[in-house]
Amino acid sequence: MHQTILEILPIASNNYVAFTFFVGTMAMMAASVFFFFEMSNVDKKWRTSILVSGLITFIAAVHYYYMRGYNLDTGKSPVFFRYVDWILTVPLMCVEFYLITKKAGGKISLLWQLIFASLIMLVTGYIGEAIYGNEKQSWIWGLISGLAYFYIVYLVWFGEVSRLANNAGPAVAKAVKTLGWFVLVGWAIYPVGYIAGTEGGLFGMKVFQGLSMDIVYNIGDAINKIGFGLVIYALAQTDKSSAIA
Repeated sequence: MHQTILEILPIASNNYVAFTFFVGTMAMMAASVFFFFEMSNVDKKWRTSILVSGLITFIAAVHYYYMRGYNLDTGKSPVFFRYVDWILTVPLMCVEFYLITKKAGGKISLLWQLIFASLIMLVTGYIGEAIYGNEKQSWIWGLISGLAYFYIVYLVWFGEVSRLANNAGPAVAKAVKTLGWFVLVGWAIYPVGYIAGTEGGLFGMKVFQGLSMDIVYNIGDAINKIGFGLVIYALAQTDKSSAIA
């Protein structure tokens, strides 16, 4: 009988891809429980940010559970589930920048800029990977995705997000700079996975070919999604300590 992704399937000792899916599921779920329970231990003004952090990791945990089952059942990369996860969680990660700079004058237009850029990055990335992944023009879609990514980097490091953070006090400025490193370095993990998983590679060159796309993506997700939330939590705790002092 055909197995479904809801069944508990055994993981072979040498199946490192499935193992990272399993670890990712547990790590994301543990992080979401932590963030949800810690909401009551931070100042009210930071609770929405902590809630969003919990939602990001919870959504990821659910998708990782399905991706693990799909991978074990078919032996294929769960590209569709992966992008459904990202289309929900990456814009929420961008929302975090708006939430922590809102008190310094961040406008709703900034929120939409971040969300729009993240959606362009993801949609074009999906087209290049899922539709044109076996063709050389996949790098064109990867390039468009990369341009949207660099626009987000610009906003965070040099644009409106950076300016607002600097006006919001040293704690917020430090948190935004740390999150900026996640965007600049942590999110850069994903192009490596994209290049490894598409036939076109980088401008037609087979750079990073041989790496497991899913392992690269899984490591990137764990670092970025959990790390994002921990930075927000640290900001809330720092602000709380400063208020008490």
